[in-house]
Amino acid sequence: MKASKKAQIKIWVYKGAATPSCIFTSAKLIGKISIPLDLTLAESRACTFHNGWLPLTKTTNQVQLLHLTVRADPDPRFVFRFDGEPECSPQVFQIKGDVKQPVFTCKFSFRDKNPAHFPSPNANSTAERKGWSITVHDLSGSPVAAASMATPFVPSPGSQRVSRSNPGAWLIIRPDGDGTWKPWGRLEAWREPNNSNAVGYRFQILPATADPVTLAGSTISSQHGGKFTIDDFGFEPNSLFNKGFVMSATVDGEGKCSKPEVEVGVQHVTCTEDAAAFVALAAALDLSMDACKLFSHKLRKELRQ
Repeated sequence: MKASKKAQIKIWVYKGAATPSCIFTSAKLIGKISIPLDLTLAESRACTFHNGWLPLTKTTNQVQLLHLTVRADPDPRFVFRFDGEPECSPQVFQIKGDVKQPVFTCKFSFRDKNPAHFPSPNANSTAERKGWSITVHDLSGSPVAAASMATPFVPSPGSQRVSRSNPGAWLIIRPDGDGTWKPWGRLEAWREPNNSNAVGYRFQILPATADPVTLAGSTISSQHGGKFTIDDFGFEPNSLFNKGFVMSATVDGEGKCSKPEVEVGVQHVTCTEDAAAFVALAAALDLSMDACKLFSHKLRKELRQ
């Protein structure tokens, strides 16, 4: 079933409240306005739903008018969906309505032939963390982006957790014109302390001629999953994006078959490598959920060499 593109905006107008915190104590409700929206009209062009005076729904005997402009701008997005878990080297499809078309393939691999082992608390064994990497190829087989563990995910001393003070990190890279690779972004992840089941993360873009810029940072439930989002409203003026929505990616919780879905703002994709970098970032975030599992828990066989 397709989601409806029709909605309604409702506005409550108050008088006498200096801050939202006192809205129910000192503010007086003057009236309400309700405007229907048909968002299909704004899919390809800017659309003004209303521009002018409107009467407020009466709360007193006096008619109140409000001059209001309601406008929507198009926000087209590319949608990509993994056809399997990133560690299973899946295809990635572009989704257009009911049509899906293959655009990328992913190759998961182990970078280290002799991975390090770490003491596993509460167990008479060792825990293993390897150097994982995932490379995104276009349909011709050419690599167009990759995510590679730059800092290993290891437990803090006497703990089962990757700590925020010593997070694991991925480097998101993309090919340069001369046959080399250049860094594009850095994703750090860790397990929140105490008994939390949340995985914390921070993503930085790595400009070639400027300092790193943090674009996203939050937590995702390792049990229930969640969504990773880069929305550049409110970030620093020197951000490379600074154009509103950038991307989002779904993350499933532990024990679920995770097939990330990635949305990318069309204005941020000028070539195949742009889209592939966001797909690689989504794969790295999904794999970080496994890398941040408690070290007393065994990894799935696909993640063990």
